[in-house]
Amino acid sequence: MGLDLGVSTDRQRVESRVVFRPEHVGLSGTVHGGLVSTVLDEMMAWACGVATRRLAYCAEMTVRFVRPVAPGAEVVGQGELVENRRGRLYLVRAELRNAAGDLLAEATGKFIPVPGELQRRVLDDFGADPGDWLDRNV
Repeated sequence: MGLDLGVSTDRQRVESRVVFRPEHVGLSGTVHGGLVSTVLDEMMAWACGVATRRLAYCAEMTVRFVRPVAPGAEVVGQGELVENRRGRLYLVRAELRNAAGDLLAEATGKFIPVPGELQRRVLDDFGADPGDWLDRNV
């Protein structure tokens, strides 16, 4: 998604500002829920990467849409690792809020770490350095 991520000093959260474009509209001037879900998924995946230094796949995700997301308005996404179950399963949450701080959408997810032998190959798919906060030497 090309999100410009900020990382908390405790390495448990990521944050990004997002502006959806007019072509992202589903119905009636509202950003399509699939795109909102995609951003929430990305926030959770990168929260796993920041906190554990491992990329992870989404195994299950639940999204709750609270308010419509309007195109052209900046929203702030935040993802956070909630629980690391011995490196085998990550429980994660994410949310999108508008400039006034109103909750627009939130998600919870279960993520599975990318197996060690695939980690480098997955990182190579990015075509850009994902930062020194991911372990490339697995």
